[in-house]
Amino acid sequence: MTGHLQVVVCGAGPATDVLQLTQIAGTRGWTVAITATPNAQDFIDSAAVEAATGSPVRSSYRPSSGARRTLPPADALVIAPATYNSINKIALGLADNYAMTSIAELIGRKVPTVIVPFVNAALAARAPFLRAVAALRDEGIHILLGPQDGWEPHPPGSGSERQKAFPWAAAFGTAVELVQGAGSTMSGRP
Repeated sequence: MTGHLQVVVCGAGPATDVLQLTQIAGTRGWTVAITATPNAQDFIDSAAVEAATGSPVRSSYRPSSGARRTLPPADALVIAPATYNSINKIALGLADNYAMTSIAELIGRKVPTVIVPFVNAALAARAPFLRAVAALRDEGIHILLGPQDGWEPHPPGSGSERQKAFPWAAAFGTAVELVQGAGSTMSGRP
């Protein structure tokens, strides 16, 4: 199966390694486009991502020129690494930047979505985060978090050590499973 993967990268350490996800998807015949939150721009090498994907990294709205979009509709959405702040915003439906607006729209279109949090255990224990995860799961979004997914919050102060183990392959594999589960009715397609 091939398709188009939309990736939203948030400002956390693993964002520097997002090319791993583009390579994994590319080997399976998927095209990839990357959108970065404002804070993620400092983590990623936009030129390298553009060279790998053939598309510029989107991080802001562009003026309407009347031209149609150049990317295919998303078959799946992966939000990774997803920060504490971004997960809470997504659950609340906040769209205060281009990345959050894109996420809100793709979720609203029922595009199969996978979120991979990169949060420490202290933040993950907070009631707002727990409510956000529950609300997103209730909405049908797959969050790779917990023993069943093999991905847990890391102890405070250990993020740089945990970054190397970030589950890029699991995120893509889960997205593909969700798309296959959606069958031939690709809700993200116009």
